[in-house]
Amino acid sequence: MKFPVVTVTLVAAALAVVLWEQTREQPEPVDANRFADLATDPVDRNTAVDWVIGQIPSMCEQATGQGAGTDAHSKCVKESKPRSSSCRREVRDRFPSIIASDAVFRDLSITLMNCLVPTSGLVD
Repeated sequence: MKFPVVTVTLVAAALAVVLWEQTREQPEPVDANRFADLATDPVDRNTAVDWVIGQIPSMCEQATGQGAGTDAHSKCVKESKPRSSSCRREVRDRFPSIIASDAVFRDLSITLMNCLVPTSGLVD
């Protein structure tokens, strides 16, 4: 039986990437005030997307009308998390890499919110 060199190499590389991700410094959480004056202090699209994705629990609270800990809220959060990568791809194709205006930030936020937590059928 031949030694599986390729398989061992791929597994070792994957393990190295996982360890590297674990040891690298995590970015500071972004405060909503960071988006207050985008004309003079533009923000990277990824920073804005990360912030909106971090708002999933509060978006689910608004969408379901129920607080954290309820079944509907938990289900909403659980269903929204897997959508984040496809939603990231959607906004990457539609929005510029630097967000420098309130209108673009608003459009990006609304697009992400609708993608992450669809509210079809919700009547106010």
